[in-house]
Amino acid sequence: MVTTPGCILLWMAERLTILVVDDEPSVLLTNSMILRHHGYEVIGVATAREAKVVLEEQRFDMVVCDLALEGSRSGLDVLEFARARYPGIPAVLLTGYATRELGEETERKRITLLSKPIEVKDLMDTISRLARKQSA
Repeated sequence: MVTTPGCILLWMAERLTILVVDDEPSVLLTNSMILRHHGYEVIGVATAREAKVVLEEQRFDMVVCDLALEGSRSGLDVLEFARARYPGIPAVLLTGYATRELGEETERKRITLLSKPIEVKDLMDTISRLARKQSA
């Protein structure tokens, strides 16, 4: 059987399971649909509490999480919880409120930071890059 690098990446994409967390229903639905369209398996939840429950029940290959969640909950809390269970899991933090301090914190914690509104190409380039790093 002959495969090309593109075929290998597509095969990997079909196998990766991504947890998407966002308390805005339209953003959660849109990001989940985009990732599914590109061949990823996606579980989407709207709260930090739900995210922690599914992280305890299922293994994920990556987490994509909004910064501002319900109440005073932070996406950083979700990503730290995920990393405590699965050290080194690739993590993407989405926010419309990026600051230099947040950028420095995410860089120090090796979390990819994307600013809203997010272009589909930027999201997919980020997910693909993290997936390639993880499989290397």
